[in-house]
Amino acid sequence: MSNRRYLSVLFSCLGLVFAWSAITPHNRLTWWLEIAPVLIALPVLAFTYKYFEFTRLAYMLMLIHAVILLVGGHYTYAEVPAFNWLRDTFELSRNYYDRVGHFAQGFVPAIIAREILLRRSPLQKGKWLFFIVCCICLSISAVYEFIEWWVAVYEGGAADAFLGAQGDVWDTQWDMFIALIGAIFAQLMLAKMHDKQMQQL
Repeated sequence: MSNRRYLSVLFSCLGLVFAWSAITPHNRLTWWLEIAPVLIALPVLAFTYKYFEFTRLAYMLMLIHAVILLVGGHYTYAEVPAFNWLRDTFELSRNYYDRVGHFAQGFVPAIIAREILLRRSPLQKGKWLFFIVCCICLSISAVYEFIEWWVAVYEGGAADAFLGAQGDVWDTQWDMFIALIGAIFAQLMLAKMHDKQMQQL
């Protein structure tokens, strides 16, 4: 399958999930806030495609992350049905879909950052690359927490669904920690596959 066809399949899948997500979401304001990264990333990827084409692995991970955001936007992160079932069945303290989202927030950007650094900077594979990628992902997570804070200040109680804290006073710290774990896992699990795909470009 050619790269263009591969991307067309991914884009078609994204379009279907996007259409579903947009139909009567739980809260329209929260939906816009949650899916904003997808709306920002798509034109950026389209504009930069002729200058920088990512690996298939990176594009697939981007799709998975977008789907996670779209599902979270549709239901709000604290009310995703499957994770409500897990909470109730196993008597968990919260709906953990939010944690899945923040794990992806570290996991997916780790591969994107790794690819950009290896292909467009003097950095080579090794400990410094691993460390810098983790720092980048942790920074992205921190900025997202800033955005949540600013929205909460501006919107007040209307932003509760967007924050998804579910009464946990340490939610911000947990979110950043989970994103860091995601960045570490992505590099440990996918580095060899990622390197092989970059060599084929």
